[in-house]
Amino acid sequence: MLSVFSDEYFMKEALKEAQKAFDEDEVPVGAIVVCENKIIARAHNMTEKLNDVTAHAEMLAITSATNYLGGKYLNECSLYVTLEPCVMCGGALYWSQIKKVVFASPDVKRGFSTLEKNILHPKTELVRGVLQQEASELITTFFKSKR
Repeated sequence: MLSVFSDEYFMKEALKEAQKAFDEDEVPVGAIVVCENKIIARAHNMTEKLNDVTAHAEMLAITSATNYLGGKYLNECSLYVTLEPCVMCGGALYWSQIKKVVFASPDVKRGFSTLEKNILHPKTELVRGVLQQEASELITTFFKSKR
């Protein structure tokens, strides 16, 4: 049973966003931003729909959250994302000064942790592997359908 406000609970919400992306024939990555145990932003990949290579779930969630809060910093917020952020998204997370990043599945080809140096803000807490199997299965299914 999932308890409210756990990393697993919020990752399930990010997985719902990833499923939306999958259903829209986008790479199935979903993200949510949580502040004071409240979801303030939801997003999923929209690079195809928006014809924009920067329209990753994390980027859209950051923009939505900063608009909601009325400021550019997310230093009291957590991001839950189904796939490890890429370098671009990791850089944006650095600049947002996000408090915590939780991701499900690692991205061994393009994830920010492929860099030798940590690009997240020094105060950002990082949690890996929450509901990794569920997120990995969704991505694997998506790419198998493309081959």
